[in-house]
Amino acid sequence: MLDTLGRWEGRSVVSDRLSREQFYDALGELNEAGLKKALWTVYWRGSAPVRDRVMAAVDPSYGAAQASRLAREAAVDAGAVFAEVRQFAALARRGSYLAGDRSVSPKARTRWRFTFQRLVKDITQALAGRDVDPAAAAMATLIDLAGEMKSFDYFRSDDPVEAARFVVSDAVAMMWAAMRREHGHAAFSEVAAAQLLRWEEPWGWTRRGDGWVSGKETSLAQVVAAMLPVADAWGPFADAYLRALDVVAQGNADGGREGGRARSTRMAEWHGMLRERLADGDHADRLDLLARHPALTGRQ
Repeated sequence: MLDTLGRWEGRSVVSDRLSREQFYDALGELNEAGLKKALWTVYWRGSAPVRDRVMAAVDPSYGAAQASRLAREAAVDAGAVFAEVRQFAALARRGSYLAGDRSVSPKARTRWRFTFQRLVKDITQALAGRDVDPAAAAMATLIDLAGEMKSFDYFRSDDPVEAARFVVSDAVAMMWAAMRREHGHAAFSEVAAAQLLRWEEPWGWTRRGDGWVSGKETSLAQVVAAMLPVADAWGPFADAYLRALDVVAQGNADGGREGGRARSTRMAEWHGMLRERLADGDHADRLDLLARHPALTGRQ
């Protein structure tokens, strides 16, 4: 709407903004349904500060509630949590929780799962605040570690992800929701598409595939689908996913070591969702790009 308004003859647009009078004139041409749709578009696609301003205009009590929430969350230092998570992951990968490494006490080695759970709790609280980037990086570090724990013995456990009670799909959903809340849909799509490609495990993240954690897991394809509730969100996310595939095909991502056909099989559920959502829309041509993408076929 604003692009069209900016071309109106005799109307000046300064710094890509309308004056209040011009804006009110434009709104005057919309009915109630049109006004609601315009406001919803700004609210849903905007970053957290934009949504806060919309909510403050819609509900005057929202500002006071938001200030109270932010005050409670200020007690968590996201940067400090990230630093602790990096140290924990580094020690685990070094084998410090298995061998007699003096950097980890015998008591800490036996209680590693409680440390893991505490870190997840701290990250969860940090993700509810505004400093989401270090909190998201901390959660991503634990998710990477969980993916490695399926194959590598970092701790004395026959199924470390089950022992830690770490539901990867829940952690990913929480992290992505915080990123979308704070940075908007476009930034969320760019990061989430690459992480979807890196982390998706259609059979789960535990070693045995049964137990408490496995019963709560869902695929990341389903997590993404739940976060794309409107039809026009699927096309931009598909574009971000194709860019993530480009990076892998160029050998610039960890997934570059995985075979194309194996990757295609691993991402089959997500690709099926894309075919279902995009087949009859403006982004149908992305399906052709997907079908012949070298990151999925193995052919350059």
